[in-house]
Amino acid sequence: MNQDFLSPINTQTWSNGRHPVRCVRVIQETWDVRTFCFSAESPLLFFFKPGQFVTLELEIDEQTVMRSYTIASSPSVPYSFSITVKRVPGGVVSNWLHDNLKEGDALAVHGPVGNFNCIDFPNDKVLLLSGGVGITPVMSMLRWWFDTNAEVDIQFVHSARTPKDLVFYRELQHMDSRLNNIHLSLICERTDIGETWSGYRGFLNSAMLSLIAPDFMTREIFCCGPAPYMKAVRNLLQQAGFDMDRYHEESFGATPVEVIEDVELLAQKASDLAEQLERTEDRLSVSFLESDLQASILPGETLHSAAAQVGLHIPKACGMGICGTCKVKVTKGTVTMEHNGGITDEDIEEGYVLSCCSVPSGNVEIAF
Repeated sequence: MNQDFLSPINTQTWSNGRHPVRCVRVIQETWDVRTFCFSAESPLLFFFKPGQFVTLELEIDEQTVMRSYTIASSPSVPYSFSITVKRVPGGVVSNWLHDNLKEGDALAVHGPVGNFNCIDFPNDKVLLLSGGVGITPVMSMLRWWFDTNAEVDIQFVHSARTPKDLVFYRELQHMDSRLNNIHLSLICERTDIGETWSGYRGFLNSAMLSLIAPDFMTREIFCCGPAPYMKAVRNLLQQAGFDMDRYHEESFGATPVEVIEDVELLAQKASDLAEQLERTEDRLSVSFLESDLQASILPGETLHSAAAQVGLHIPKACGMGICGTCKVKVTKGTVTMEHNGGITDEDIEEGYVLSCCSVPSGNVEIAF
């Protein structure tokens, strides 16, 4: 890296959008978890809020695939950023990254975005709860507070299946040993034959949490992990009478079973309603100007479904208005958008919307 790269005059700051990056390092964290480090082709400071995520734009089997991953690194190390990925049986993207992405490879990323972060919810006493590879966003927060010598009392509680599955184990021990405001507690569900473990065993429960952090009721809580883990944590806190306004969790990932059931029920109701509406003249027109195509949709359908109806593919990753990948510009007409932080106020003022969560209020025209 030459001095021109580090020159403040030549250096730009990261902002939500599409950015070309290059993989500069691959680190084997555990037997099935790897960290991929990226830097920009031209000088770029990767400033973001610890806990936010990016969406990778990948070419897999001649198809463009988008997938969102939390940033595991801290903005206190600004000339690069990293994601930490667990190999998942049957996981198309995670397995492709493990098997194919190597140092020197170029790709594009979108972001950073996300409401789950420690900047928007400041507190001088926090409890970080994570399970498995869900450690990544809270690790970004911990690294940020560690690097900036923040006056924050941190209880860090991480759960893993076995000792060999503990991600960032040595780094966590290092930070715990260096600062007296960081308190580390590790929980392993079980140990395999030949493994030794002197930490907590089993699953996080109310008795264990009270032992680890007796004052957890007074802390700001950040939680990330598999859906069953986060559900168990929510139930634990609600039963304890915790103020859930001070509970924050990563909001993209596997869809909980109860949500799927609700969606199936709503889908059936929507299907019944659609049959009624098909017999009316209430259909709306969505014109895609650049593609010279027009879709006719029912009230309540999104712009994204309208595009799919006429064979257009608007890239998307989360489908919940978080990642910002599916942004398009409305040039005529109005839509109702219910997003989750994936678009800026400036973009909205310029007419941009997220197609996955935008429903036309009437006939509209889209620059796509």
